[in-house]
Amino acid sequence: MKEIIISPSILSADFAELGREVDAVKKAGAKGVHIDVMDGHFVPNITIGVPVVKSLRKATDLILDTHLMIENPEKYIKPFAQAGSDILTFHFEACKNISHAAEVISLIKSFGKKAGISIKPATSAEEIFPVLDKVDLVLVMTVEPGFGGQEFMHDCAMKIPVIKEHAQENLIIQVDGGINNLTSKICTSLGANSLVAGSYIFGHNDYSKAVQSLY
Repeated sequence: MKEIIISPSILSADFAELGREVDAVKKAGAKGVHIDVMDGHFVPNITIGVPVVKSLRKATDLILDTHLMIENPEKYIKPFAQAGSDILTFHFEACKNISHAAEVISLIKSFGKKAGISIKPATSAEEIFPVLDKVDLVLVMTVEPGFGGQEFMHDCAMKIPVIKEHAQENLIIQVDGGINNLTSKICTSLGANSLVAGSYIFGHNDYSKAVQSLY
C-alpha cells in the first residue's frame, strides 16, 4: 500500500455525533481529520471555529489538519494553534503578497505547528514557489473552496506534478475537492501523498471500505 495520508473532512460528518464520527474514521484507518474553517468572507459559507478544534483535541489523538479558509489568517493562527491543531493551512489568496504569506508561515512555525499553504483553482502552482521550501504542506484545491460535495476539477490536478518537481522530498502534497475512489487514483498517480475526502467517506455506509478504496 502506498504511503498516502487520508484525512476525512468533518464538514460532511454528523455534527450531533462528532466525537463518535471521528472515532469511527480512526478505526477505519484515517491518520487525521481535516477541519474546514470558513468565515463567510473569504468563502461564502460559515462553518466552525476554535471551540470545536479544542473539543476535538480532547476527544482524539488523530492529527488535526486545520484548513483556514478565512481572511486575515495571521489573526487566528495563535488561537487555532493553542486549541490543538497539528497542521495549520492558510490560503495564498488571503495574503496581500508573497511576503505576507511568508510571515504567516513563520508565525505558524513559531507555535511549533506544521505550516500549509493552499491554492484555489484559479491560482497557478508557480505563484507559491517562493515559499515552497518554507512550508510542510501544499493543499491543491480541486474544487472552489466553500462547500462540500462539488465535482472534481481535473485541470487543477495537473498542478500536482508541477509542485512535486520543485518541492523538497518530504513535502506533503494534499488534494481537496471531489475526492473518491476514482479521482484519488488520478491524484496519487500525479504525485499527491495526502487526500481529503468528506462526503465520499461520511456518506458511505462503511467508513473502512471508503477509506481503503482511496489507496
